[in-house]
Amino acid sequence: MIKLDLIIVLIVILFILISLYKELLGATFTFVIAVTILGFFKILSPGEILNGFANEQVAVIILLLLLGEIIRQTAIIEVLFDKVFKSAKNYRGFLSRMTLIISGFSAFFNNTPLVAVMMPYINTWCKRNNISPSKFLMPLSYAAILGGCATLIGTSTNLIVNGMYVEQQIIPNSQSLNIFEFAWVGVPMIIIGYFYLIFFGDKLLPSNPDLLTDFSQNTRRYIVEAEIRKNSHLIGKTIEESGLAGLKGLYLIEIIRKKYKISVVLNDLTIQQDDLLIFAGDTEVITEMLNAESGLTLPSVGMLNKKKQTEVVEIVISHNSTMIGKSVSEIRFRARFDAAVIAIHRNGERIYSKIGDTYIKAGDVLLLYTGIDFYSRSIDTHDFYFISKVKDFQKIESYKIWTLLGGTVLIILLSALHLVSLFMGLVVLLMVVIAMKIAKPKELYKAVDYNLAMIIALSLALGTAMIKSGAADLVADILTRIFLPLGKVGLLFGIYIITAVLAAYITNKAAVAIVFPVSIMMAANLGLNPIPFVLVVSFAAAANFMTPHGYQTNLMVYGPGGYSFSDFFRVGFPLTIIYMLVTVFILRVVYF
Repeated sequence: MIKLDLIIVLIVILFILISLYKELLGATFTFVIAVTILGFFKILSPGEILNGFANEQVAVIILLLLLGEIIRQTAIIEVLFDKVFKSAKNYRGFLSRMTLIISGFSAFFNNTPLVAVMMPYINTWCKRNNISPSKFLMPLSYAAILGGCATLIGTSTNLIVNGMYVEQQIIPNSQSLNIFEFAWVGVPMIIIGYFYLIFFGDKLLPSNPDLLTDFSQNTRRYIVEAEIRKNSHLIGKTIEESGLAGLKGLYLIEIIRKKYKISVVLNDLTIQQDDLLIFAGDTEVITEMLNAESGLTLPSVGMLNKKKQTEVVEIVISHNSTMIGKSVSEIRFRARFDAAVIAIHRNGERIYSKIGDTYIKAGDVLLLYTGIDFYSRSIDTHDFYFISKVKDFQKIESYKIWTLLGGTVLIILLSALHLVSLFMGLVVLLMVVIAMKIAKPKELYKAVDYNLAMIIALSLALGTAMIKSGAADLVADILTRIFLPLGKVGLLFGIYIITAVLAAYITNKAAVAIVFPVSIMMAANLGLNPIPFVLVVSFAAAANFMTPHGYQTNLMVYGPGGYSFSDFFRVGFPLTIIYMLVTVFILRVVYF
């Protein structure tokens, strides 16, 4: 007879899958509801729910985020990038340097700020060399993913898997995985991924042309609204007479007149006062609309237009932004950042509401009209990243830089030799950094991704519930029956495919939380070495190339690159297959 606990856990897992796939409640709230249900039915005790928050790997992830934020603010990476990319003269030269450097850094530092710092360099170089940024932005994300998979600390997914491995005590008194345990697969895949991007990237990646030269193709289109005020010289003119129908790089798609929408805009339509004109266009043409001679007014700009120092800036909304799910008017850009949203781009998706009523999604690209205080107010935010290089970083003394880098390298080596735990090493380094005044203690809390910490801690609790209830054992038994006829390699392939699909269409954290208990029970039931079953889940979840929503760096470049969902699948699917084959082959050779 099936136990009630087992039924409840399976229903909770189904709820998590549907909620994350449909984006119903957001990842954090979904896990909160799921674990709350498990606690209410006493499948999990309060201690088991809270145990994840005391897990060492969760603390390590937070410490690494803090360290990454300190490095970002010291401009160490920018100084290096300036020297390396300045001399790049052609496509392959720039791509080659970018792939190797980003993957190398990503093996030891948080890949999200690396991608954020690199994006402006790509845009600047592409404009100078007349090459589409879409040829580089997806490889940038892939390079960060490839590097992150090569070490224990390269990605939070690896640390989550390690935390679950230690917590479940599959091997009595089992210790943490070695920091370079992942290098057996990760390093060869950096090399293979490098050659894949160099030789096949140019053929597979789209070249989205500049909007001014070919607006009709798949390009980055902003939606912007302009108002006809009472003193406009356009009042009384037809669309054809006003010249609005023939603007190069700007297309009039709709007019809102007294709450009525005119979706078919004819050339003989007469413009009236208070008309709200909805355009699709690119940054240069939209910027020209800000001048007084245009006869158009951007209503969101308001008093910012009277400030002495203003600038138009492009940003992309981060995957963990507090703005997600809120309307532009609710966010209050002007009060918070001394900026106004004048246009929104969402990868070809038609936005039907006014800009102020538009609800923000992760990956949205916004065009901001900014005042003088914008940079000082946005320097510590993690709600968005800059697409253009718009802010300068304060340089610090060289000995402080070497202390930061040298200390990081020393901790990694000591941790790899099991002389010092990674947690204690990072704590000591953080104390040294604060003592040397490289970072301000009062500012560090802003670098913590609290949603990520919550999801990780609750994922550990979900794993415990799956094992306690027998859900992991049940699913493991079913999968074993399916894949065991193919041998040990077949088991690894089956786990990889299931994890990769879940990670691509929900989130990699949720995929790990659901598949890890199953994978580890398969190993335990068959009496096999659990390490390859641990690692295959981690690689399948972290090496996520197929969809823009599968990994945060993919989402970061999705909008700025003007990519479609099919672009990611076309380039990422072959790389995913290669990664799967290499992973299973190496794990088979090393551990079986």
